[in-house]
This record gives sequence, C-alpha cells and structure tokens, in this order.
Amino acid sequence: MISESADFKVAVIGASGLLGRAISDELARQTRWQVVKTAFRRGNATTVILDIRDEAAVRRFIAEQNPSAIVITAAERRPDICESDLSLAKALNVDALRFIGTVAREIGAWTLSISTDYVFDGTQPPYHPDDVPNPLNAYGLSKLEGELVLMRTSARSCVVRLPLLYGPVVDWSESAVTSLVPAIMKSTGEDAPATMDAWATRYPTFTPDVAVVVRQLLERCESGTPVNGVMHWSGDEPMTKYDIAVCIARKLGVEAKLHPQYAPVDATPRPKDCHLASDVLESMNMGRRTPFETGIRTVMQNWPEPTIVR
Repeated sequence: MISESADFKVAVIGASGLLGRAISDELARQTRWQVVKTAFRRGNATTVILDIRDEAAVRRFIAEQNPSAIVITAAERRPDICESDLSLAKALNVDALRFIGTVAREIGAWTLSISTDYVFDGTQPPYHPDDVPNPLNAYGLSKLEGELVLMRTSARSCVVRLPLLYGPVVDWSESAVTSLVPAIMKSTGEDAPATMDAWATRYPTFTPDVAVVVRQLLERCESGTPVNGVMHWSGDEPMTKYDIAVCIARKLGVEAKLHPQYAPVDATPRPKDCHLASDVLESMNMGRRTPFETGIRTVMQNWPEPTIVR
C-alpha cells in the first residue's frame, strides 16, 4: 500500500523534450505529488530554465527545490551529433549526471536517469540489464559512461534503458519515427522513391507508455521501496525503419514509393538489433504497451495533416 505523502516532490529535468513532456503529463495526474520541471529553452510559468552543463545552476536548483526524487530526461540523444561533438556529448550525457547525482546524494533524493539500447552492439539480443555493454558509437559510449557515473555517485539511483521512442511531437524531426514523414510525403509525388533502412531491427516504444513505467517507479520510491540499478523497458514489436514508414504511409492514407535498403549506410555505426528484455520490470507488474499502429495513429491525429513537398 502506497503511503500518500503531500511532501513527495519530483523534479523532472528536461521536461520540455519528447519524453519529458509525456512524463510531465503523466505525473500531473498524481495530484498528491508536487512536480517541478526544468527545460533548456522552452520555459514558462511552471517550468524553470536550466542548463544542466552549469554545475552551479544545477546545484542551486536542486538545493532550493529539495525534491524527494529526480527524473533526468535531458541529454544529447542524436548519434551523429555525439560523433561530431564529443565534448557536448560528455557534458550533457556524463558530466551533468555527476552534478545531479552528487547533489541528490547530499539531500537524500532518489534519482532516475534515462539511457539507451545503444550501449549494446546489437549482435546477441535480447539484452538483459546485467549483460555486458559494448557500444558501437560515441552516443552509446557517452550514455554508458553516464550510467556508471550516476550509480557511482549516488547509490539511490536507477537507470532505465530504452529503445527508439516516438510519441506526441512538436515537430516531425523530434523523433526518428516521425522524422520519416516528410520523406514519405515527398515520395508520393514525382520524385524518386524514398530509401528506408530495412537492415536494423528496432522496437518503437510509445513515450506515454514509458511515462507509466516512470510513474510506477516513483510510486515505489514514495512507498519506501525504491528500485535501484539498471532496468530495461521496450516495445515488443520488431520493425525496421522501412516497416515503420510503410505503416505511417498507410495511416496517412497515401501511396508512398518506398525502397528498402538492406545494408547499413549510416556514417555513424549503429547496432543491428538491440532488443531489450523487460522481464525484470514486468515481474514487478510494471509497464504498459500500446500497439505501434494505435500509438502512431494517435500521433498523426493530433498533428496537422502533412503536405506533399514538391
């Protein structure tokens, strides 16, 4: 039985991003909790502007708010950017977790950080939390280093690794799933077919479902039985980007010309199949999975109809 405490305060760091918004929306329904949010640029009356690369600002924010739990979704998540700007990847994905973890330990806050399936090389799926990581690119390496830094800094911490995310967006480019829409629409015109990766297997995961997992983990923290260590959560539908694009085109009701690419062509190496085994959280009766077709329909219904680019 969860003890309802009006003093339970959650700080969501990175609340304006794709996942941060979903988590904030889910936590807003927990009226017994206090929720404070930060964003790098998109601040408002309920969101504090915070650059997590600024150690003094991070320390000041956490000390002033004194949260019971901290959820970190802010990160540099674009593999190509991480590859070309190693210092930025380190600052956002590693150093910031040290800052946050240090202050969290000082005030006794439980900390939850989001990581990625890219900590694995994709050669021996499915991957369990205790499997040995072997990242292929700078993004995966920086996220792995961030995991280690946080858990060394604060024993009361949890890392949740996630795969490809999609959900309600502020623009198509915000998710690697919805970023396919412009190319899909363009391929309905007179241009050449849109080439879509059909080599790597992905497991698209709906951000509102992840938000449910985060809320359930916070409930465990509130009850005095926090989950610490590394956890995995993932959608369970294997899809290539080509499969995803075909599904999106069908939901949009367009006849797209899509060409599958069966060999890796990305300049930044990516793993072939990093399926994350979610059985540990499932054994705790945690989680929710929305079928991809249902989730992507929800995303499309809540966004202006895409236009064909000629």
